[in-house]
Amino acid sequence: MTKELEGHEHLVSHVKDHDGLECDACDRLNVDGYACSECKFNIHEKCTFVFKFQEIVDHPSHDGHSLKLFTTGAPDHTDPKCHLCGNNTKRFLFHCSDCQLNLDIFCITDHIFGPVHQNMPWHPHPLLFFDFGPTNRCDFCKENFGGQGYLCYRCGLVIHKECVFELQEITQFPSHVRHPLKLLTSGAPNYTNPRCHICGEDTGNLLYHCDICKFNLDLRCAIKSPPPVALSNLKVHEHTLTLMPKLISFVCDACGTKGDRSPYICVQCDFMIFHQKCARLPRVIHVNHHDHRVSFKYPLGPGEGEWRCGVCWEEIDWSYGAYICSICPRYAIHSLCATRADVWDGEELDGVPEEVEDVEPFKRNDDNTISHFAHYENLIRLDKGSEESSLCRACVCPIGSSCSLYKCPESDCSFILHETCANLPMKKRHFLSPQPLALSYHLLQRHMGDEICEACHQIFCKGFVYSSYLKENFDLPCSSITVPFIHGSHDHHLLYLKLEYGNVKTCQSCGIEEKGVAIGCTKCNYFLDFRCATLPITVTLPRYDDHPLTLCYGEEKASGKYWCDICERETNPKTWFYTCKDCGVTLHVFCVVGDIRYAKHEGKIKYYIELVSNNTSSRPFCHRCHCRCQGPFILRIKKQQYKFFCSYYCYIITKSKKEYSKIKLRCPPWISGHQIQLMDLQNHQ
Repeated sequence: MTKELEGHEHLVSHVKDHDGLECDACDRLNVDGYACSECKFNIHEKCTFVFKFQEIVDHPSHDGHSLKLFTTGAPDHTDPKCHLCGNNTKRFLFHCSDCQLNLDIFCITDHIFGPVHQNMPWHPHPLLFFDFGPTNRCDFCKENFGGQGYLCYRCGLVIHKECVFELQEITQFPSHVRHPLKLLTSGAPNYTNPRCHICGEDTGNLLYHCDICKFNLDLRCAIKSPPPVALSNLKVHEHTLTLMPKLISFVCDACGTKGDRSPYICVQCDFMIFHQKCARLPRVIHVNHHDHRVSFKYPLGPGEGEWRCGVCWEEIDWSYGAYICSICPRYAIHSLCATRADVWDGEELDGVPEEVEDVEPFKRNDDNTISHFAHYENLIRLDKGSEESSLCRACVCPIGSSCSLYKCPESDCSFILHETCANLPMKKRHFLSPQPLALSYHLLQRHMGDEICEACHQIFCKGFVYSSYLKENFDLPCSSITVPFIHGSHDHHLLYLKLEYGNVKTCQSCGIEEKGVAIGCTKCNYFLDFRCATLPITVTLPRYDDHPLTLCYGEEKASGKYWCDICERETNPKTWFYTCKDCGVTLHVFCVVGDIRYAKHEGKIKYYIELVSNNTSSRPFCHRCHCRCQGPFILRIKKQQYKFFCSYYCYIITKSKKEYSKIKLRCPPWISGHQIQLMDLQNHQ
């Protein structure tokens, strides 16, 4: 994004804080500003005022000659230091060509803004009274609610007028009673650790400091929410804990990890030490990785063999605290893993009676019939039936000739379930959501399948799904994954990873970057997205005489070219593909499974998109990419006079960017790069 700066001839680009801007007008780092590619300079937004003064003719320190703004540094034949303060002038300075005089931008500030400056007893520099702009944020309250405030060009201090009254020059705090603390407004001294000695956060421009102990305290710990000197009536410890406000290296007894500042200690227990956050750990909680409640125990104790964390699967040092299940004798979790936001729902259950939830999906009428929640008629159990051509209503997979099943006895009803699918619990805890997931079927029937799996980001039509109270939906393949996850493509077990903002992992199977959740082995840098992690190992397609197609995890030493027998285009043998051992064919994953979960003939997405099996000799042309439809299903659109699309990719790319971005779509392999460009061009016109 480019913009014009008043007084500067070129357009400048906006540079954000995290880009590491080093201002060429002052000595401060990491502040929002602008960069000029023509003049090769960077400047903070707060320093751009210099462009308004291209020439100064009456500066009191240099009467009679004009001073002109330079943006390329002092001339080579002059002293680069400011002739008033002696500091380096950097790239921005004011220069007199007659006297070869150089002044930095700060030494002209008093002259430029003279009468509007304020002198505060707690700040060494004059402050400019100014109106808050849209990008200025107060160093005290960390917010921008507009209004007026004070600005220091020398050290970058910005503070609301209302916030000034909350500052005190010298005061004593309970967390540091030995000496008074002084208010500093230009950042922590160089001889100290610049972070708060209590919480470890960056102190910024404003902080309280003890020059005797070299102690720093940020505003949150000093004024807004100071930590208590003592903690009592804790969930995880019976004695009162006392704050030790100093930099000290220790190992926390509650979680077993290292700390470097201000722990809480218990003198009665031979200096038991806690991180500040660990001192407030809950006693009894529910985690989404386990069906039962877990409770804090210190020390965990040796047990039989080593302890493994049920979340990260790393070893637990039994001499420290951890969470343990009273029902499952070998199940334990690290304290910090158990209380993660994506693992714990935030509810303390100590003293809350545990209710036994009914998670059974059906009621048994007798040995052979059940009443299942998903069907209005009773279902009959069959050990081995001749239903191999039918699809299970839960997982939308073929029943198989040797599978036990439940079937509706009505002759005009095709409702049928695998026995394992019929036994899926109505509620379950799963690592994909901190809250319990509820099994749903009629929800999809009402909405005609207009749902997206939050894990694999794929659209799906009718079938069973698990839903959270936040209306997040997870299909059966994704919600059936357990950790540690054993996958044939990797020698080590894989763990669930919730990717933080900016942390992107590349799927080993398809090569697409995943920004949300993944399954992986961090030691080997091996990751899979949920779509690839849940691909069926074997698939049967009618056109191959019911020969099973097997998922192949790539061939490292492949030679020659491989061709997909469906789309007749080249495949990459080093990526995953399906192969038939009997026929010797290779097929793209997309060509076999498509891009729609729970796909079946005459299934529907929304109410106007109908799925039709692509198993006839005459294949229609896709309305979008103009290729013959190659995938296992064709999308027939009722609202568009029965137009055909070869994939959901080709259909959704005609829609808005917002709807397109919600779904993680793979481009069909039979579409060329040139066709994609044309489709994007048509979409923007």
